[in-house]
Amino acid sequence: MSNSSFLDVFAKSPLKPLEEHINLVHKCSQGLLPFFEAVFKQDWSAVEKAYESIADLERDADDLKRELRANLPAGIFMPVQRHDVLDLLSQQDKIANRSRDIAGRVFGRELPIPAEIKETFLTYLNRCLDATRQAKVVTNELDELLEAGFRGREVKLVEEMIAELDQIEDDTDKMQIKLRRDLRALEANLNPIDVMFLYSVIEWIGDLADISERVGSRLELMLAS
Repeated sequence: MSNSSFLDVFAKSPLKPLEEHINLVHKCSQGLLPFFEAVFKQDWSAVEKAYESIADLERDADDLKRELRANLPAGIFMPVQRHDVLDLLSQQDKIANRSRDIAGRVFGRELPIPAEIKETFLTYLNRCLDATRQAKVVTNELDELLEAGFRGREVKLVEEMIAELDQIEDDTDKMQIKLRRDLRALEANLNPIDVMFLYSVIEWIGDLADISERVGSRLELMLAS
């Protein structure tokens, strides 16, 4: 996006670029679904393509983040503090970064994931991605919140969305415990270095839900200020 068109977007809707950023971040995290489908097939050519797609989206999100930081007008967000917007942007960006990290680690090592945990793994991954989706849905309410002056029924609606995001994150914690337990039962028959990488990948996937919850927390702080 050119600088002038970016400023045009600000003029139409000062919080729109933040929504555009979370939409791009969410698209980046969703790339993990075809990525891991290819991993389970051990189709490393398809894995590489899926990784490159995630990395491209992460770079696009980074570019948008830098434009937003450079062009965020001081004093335009009357109901919202500038530092709150930048903090929310930073949390959003961590979702894209972590998605790229996960894909890069698995692709770089051509890390196989045991077929015995495929169902549990994909259920866990999908629930973590539910969290990034909910973070997107909540952030996309910013325009409506701005129109409502961060008051009234719209605030209650967003608070309910944030509560749902918290519930999703709680679910992923429980799922992670089960997935770790399932992996531990297989450890004796696996390459021990692969096992170490698998535990870190499982933890990083959980980070997607944790960071998404922090996006909700930052929005909650905006509502309270």
